Amino acid sequence: MYAVIKTGGKQYRVAAGEKLKIEQIPAEVGAEITLDQILMVGEGESVQFGAPFIAGAKVTAKVVSQGRHDKVKIFKMRRRKHYQKHQGHRQNYTEIEISGISA
Repeated sequence: MYAVIKTGGKQYRVAAGEKLKIEQIPAEVGAEITLDQILMVGEGESVQFGAPFIAGAKVTAKVVSQGRHDKVKIFKMRRRKHYQKHQGHRQNYTEIEISGISA
Protein backbone atom coordinates (compact mmCIF):
# COMPACT_ATOMS: atom_id res chain seq x y z
CA MET A 1 0.00 0.00 0.00
CA TYR A 2 1.25 3.48 -0.85
CA ALA A 3 0.02 7.04 -0.55
CA VAL A 4 0.79 10.47 -1.98
CA ILE A 5 0.96 13.05 0.80
CA LYS A 6 1.31 16.81 0.79
CA THR A 7 3.46 18.53 3.40
CA GLY A 8 5.56 21.66 3.32
CA GLY A 9 4.22 22.62 -0.10
CA LYS A 10 5.62 19.45 -1.68
CA GLN A 11 4.17 16.06 -2.58
CA TYR A 12 5.75 12.72 -1.65
CA ARG A 13 4.93 9.12 -2.56
CA VAL A 14 5.29 7.08 0.63
CA ALA A 15 4.92 3.48 1.76
CA ALA A 16 5.13 1.88 5.20
CA GLY A 17 8.71 1.54 6.47
CA GLU A 18 10.19 4.29 4.28
CA LYS A 19 12.31 7.14 5.64
CA LEU A 20 12.21 10.57 4.06
CA LYS A 21 13.30 14.13 4.75
CA ILE A 22 10.52 16.72 4.66
CA GLU A 23 10.31 20.42 5.47
CA GLN A 24 10.76 21.07 9.18
CA ILE A 25 7.85 20.16 11.47
CA PRO A 26 7.87 21.37 15.10
CA ALA A 27 7.90 17.93 16.78
CA GLU A 28 10.23 16.21 19.21
CA VAL A 29 12.49 13.34 18.10
CA GLY A 30 10.68 10.06 18.75
CA ALA A 31 7.23 11.67 18.60
CA GLU A 32 4.39 10.09 16.59
CA ILE A 33 2.87 12.50 14.04
CA THR A 34 -0.20 12.23 11.80
CA LEU A 35 -0.25 13.57 8.26
CA ASP A 36 -3.83 14.10 7.06
CA GLN A 37 -3.36 15.79 3.67
CA ILE A 38 -3.58 12.61 1.58
CA LEU A 39 -3.98 13.13 -2.18
CA MET A 40 -4.02 9.51 -3.31
CA VAL A 41 -3.98 5.99 -1.85
CA GLY A 42 -3.17 2.91 -3.90
CA GLU A 43 -3.01 -0.80 -3.24
CA GLY A 44 -2.40 -3.10 -6.18
CA GLU A 45 -4.89 -2.31 -8.94
CA SER A 46 -7.22 -0.21 -6.76
CA VAL A 47 -6.42 3.50 -6.60
CA GLN A 48 -8.38 6.11 -4.66
CA PHE A 49 -8.07 9.81 -5.52
CA GLY A 50 -9.09 12.79 -3.43
CA ALA A 51 -10.65 16.06 -4.52
CA PRO A 52 -8.25 17.50 -3.37
CA PHE A 53 -7.82 15.34 -0.22
CA ILE A 54 -9.24 11.94 0.78
CA ALA A 55 -11.59 12.36 3.73
CA GLY A 56 -10.70 10.17 6.70
CA ALA A 57 -7.35 9.00 5.30
CA LYS A 58 -4.20 9.51 7.33
CA VAL A 59 -0.55 8.53 7.44
CA THR A 60 1.19 8.00 10.77
CA ALA A 61 4.91 8.56 11.06
CA LYS A 62 7.63 8.68 13.70
CA VAL A 63 10.10 11.58 13.85
CA VAL A 64 13.59 10.10 13.49
CA SER A 65 15.69 13.29 13.56
CA GLN A 66 15.81 17.03 13.03
CA GLY A 67 18.68 18.50 11.03
CA ARG A 68 19.96 20.77 8.30
CA HIS A 69 20.75 19.95 4.67
CA ASP A 70 24.12 20.61 3.04
CA LYS A 71 24.97 24.21 2.28
CA VAL A 72 23.80 25.60 -1.06
CA LYS A 73 26.17 28.27 -2.34
CA ILE A 74 24.75 31.27 -4.18
CA PHE A 75 27.10 33.37 -6.30
CA LYS A 76 25.90 36.40 -8.20
CA MET A 77 28.07 38.40 -10.54
CA ARG A 78 27.67 41.16 -13.10
CA ARG A 79 30.52 41.14 -15.57
CA ARG A 80 32.41 44.40 -16.10
CA LYS A 81 30.41 46.10 -13.27
CA HIS A 82 32.65 45.17 -10.33
CA TYR A 83 29.79 43.40 -8.55
CA GLN A 84 30.06 40.05 -6.84
CA LYS A 85 27.90 38.62 -4.08
CA HIS A 86 28.51 35.39 -2.15
CA GLN A 87 25.73 33.86 -0.11
CA GLY A 88 24.94 30.49 1.44
CA HIS A 89 21.84 28.72 2.72
CA ARG A 90 21.14 25.60 4.80
CA GLN A 91 17.53 24.43 4.88
CA ASN A 92 16.13 22.76 8.01
CA TYR A 93 14.48 19.35 7.67
CA THR A 94 12.67 16.70 9.67
CA GLU A 95 13.43 13.05 8.92
CA ILE A 96 10.42 10.78 9.41
CA GLU A 97 9.76 7.06 9.13
CA ILE A 98 6.32 6.05 7.83
CA SER A 99 4.72 3.57 10.20
CA GLY A 100 1.24 3.14 8.74
CA ILE A 101 -1.29 4.21 6.12
CA SER A 102 -5.04 4.08 6.70
CA ALA A 103 -7.67 5.04 4.13
